[in-house]
Amino acid sequence: MYRVIGNGASRTIRVTWMLEELGVPYAHGLAHPRSPEARQHNPSGKVPILLVDGAAITDSAAILTYLADAHGQFTSPAGSIRRAQQDGMLFRILDELDAVLWTGSRHKFVLPENLRMPAITDSLKWEFARTCGFFDQLLADRPFACGEEMTVPDFILTHCLRWATNSDFPVEGDALTAYRDRMSDRPAFVKARELIWV
Repeated sequence: MYRVIGNGASRTIRVTWMLEELGVPYAHGLAHPRSPEARQHNPSGKVPILLVDGAAITDSAAILTYLADAHGQFTSPAGSIRRAQQDGMLFRILDELDAVLWTGSRHKFVLPENLRMPAITDSLKWEFARTCGFFDQLLADRPFACGEEMTVPDFILTHCLRWATNSDFPVEGDALTAYRDRMSDRPAFVKARELIWV
């Protein structure tokens, strides 16, 4: 059985959501970032952490990729052109949405107060909105980020869109907001959120 370590107000929801979609058993150990339990398995103290046969896998994107490959779902085969395109989409989401939101959070409540730069938020929101425009156009012609099938990037894109809404980063565009709402209504997402949001 897999064991997921993390808390609800983190990227841990990405992992529990995929596990619910896969329909495989797992246990959840509540641990906040930089807590003793988190540091026991990841020296940085970052969550989520996935324990597999005693081995720890860290970073939500790495965990999702591992699970998708291990179960042969939500991914294209390694070494294929479609996989390279999928990975390219994943990296774009991480670079242009996830990283922007994380920078905003760092300057809002993570960094020591004397190192925070609240004025950076305006440029971050501009950058986020520009990338949202790309995804709004993309999703006008397809149901998922990479086409007709749900893949790893969708778990992270959906989480980023929900994170943005909770962080006062506007998510605009009919196709993009419809995608966010449709993905958030998936039974596996609803269940994962109920289980982990403590």
